[in-house]
Amino acid sequence: MPSHAPEAMDGRTALTLRVLTVATFIVILNNTIMVNALPSLMESMRVDAQTVQWLVTGFMLTMAVVIPTTGWFLQRVGRRTAFITAMSVFSAGTALGAVAPTFEILLMGRIVQATGTAVMMPLLMSTVLLLVPAGTRGRVMGNVSLAISVAPAMGPTVSGVILSFGSWRWIFVVVFPLAVTAAVVGAWLLDPRRLGEAEAGEGDRLGEGGRMDPISVLLTIVGFGGLVYGLSRVGGAGSHLLGLPAMALVIGVVGVSLFAWRQMVLIRTSRPVLDLRVLRSPRYRLAVTIMAVSFMALMGAMVMLPLYFQDARGMSTLQAGLMLMPGGLAMGLLGPPVGRLYDRVGAAPLVIPGSLALAGGIGMLAWSTNHGPWWLFLVLHLFMSAGLAFVFTPMFTAGLSSLRAPFYEHGSALLGTLQQVAAAAGTALVITVMSGAAARSAATGVQPAAALGQGVEAGLVVATVLAAVVAGLSLLFLRVGDDVTETEADRDA
Repeated sequence: MPSHAPEAMDGRTALTLRVLTVATFIVILNNTIMVNALPSLMESMRVDAQTVQWLVTGFMLTMAVVIPTTGWFLQRVGRRTAFITAMSVFSAGTALGAVAPTFEILLMGRIVQATGTAVMMPLLMSTVLLLVPAGTRGRVMGNVSLAISVAPAMGPTVSGVILSFGSWRWIFVVVFPLAVTAAVVGAWLLDPRRLGEAEAGEGDRLGEGGRMDPISVLLTIVGFGGLVYGLSRVGGAGSHLLGLPAMALVIGVVGVSLFAWRQMVLIRTSRPVLDLRVLRSPRYRLAVTIMAVSFMALMGAMVMLPLYFQDARGMSTLQAGLMLMPGGLAMGLLGPPVGRLYDRVGAAPLVIPGSLALAGGIGMLAWSTNHGPWWLFLVLHLFMSAGLAFVFTPMFTAGLSSLRAPFYEHGSALLGTLQQVAAAAGTALVITVMSGAAARSAATGVQPAAALGQGVEAGLVVATVLAAVVAGLSLLFLRVGDDVTETEADRDA
């Protein structure tokens, strides 16, 4: 595979990637950092549970709408300008959230935050592909997985710690200086004059994206926005609201279908907003499918555990957050070693045992909800998180490395988009199952805490099935292999 990267990374390039990884971690952390703050926000802002959930739903909706356009945006303005824009927008949203006098202003701050966040993941992954030699990408992608995979898992833990010392505003106050510092340092390091020829050569590609197609933007809002909204309402609403989520899902499916058709038309006439020719790579298709189903299982399990720890086990917000911290740290610490193993042995020997560990870990968590002591959850969450580390890093690397340089940004953007939709779908699925099972148990006279435990058990069984699907899909890597071959997309580029 020809590489556009230098033979080896110099110290400044390595530092640049570290700063980008830290910046991405900071912004993605905010995807889930508000979860533990919702109860206190309901009291201080005087809003109900349905309204306050928009702080989470609005963030996901914005991410789902903006991410599909980031491939075009990166090619249009370049990495340094995209980074400065993204971190400036995110910092502005964080500052707005910290001083928000009303719920509406706070929600606006979260939406502004999400707009900046949406750019960072595709920016980081495409920069790694551009600057890192193919033979060492696994190790670097292991560090990237810290930002993309661990940050959402650490969000409730971080907010739990902050909330034990101060109000919800301190979540924004703590994040703001970190974001500004990362923005200033990253902007300085991303100056093409301070990097090697690989990044400096990006100047020749500026403006490649052409003009933004307004029809594509509209279909992105309708399609991906409709899907994420509908899925989030299915997961959080009662049966009396099923008509609205169903309508949103139908509109979303139609919108996404029209968006895909529009991109294929633009390939022949101009530049697509999201180049779907990346799906012509078999390894990329398989990798993003595995990642999407893995995120469904992960987010489905993660959204239930804090609720279970607090309402069924009687733990405090801080204790619930600390229960999840070791698993998140383990996933991050395992990323670089797993990446080095990928560089040596490829994807299949890692993702197959990793997916089996993921399915086994979630399955045993389901059993433990009504039969195990609290410390068993800690052990099993560590085991599950270790399995995720062996899935995420190889899949990021194998999928995106199968593409050529002109498709890096679009491959990263599509992966990020599918993650958002998968997270919403996984959450909706397991919460719906959990709520139904808990309601049926409560109707038979079971105490509320025990009924919730039975509901969480049912939800975790669904997450186990999703993880089993990941294990089955991972076996296909034995057939696809780890060799990079020229795809039709490459020949069309």
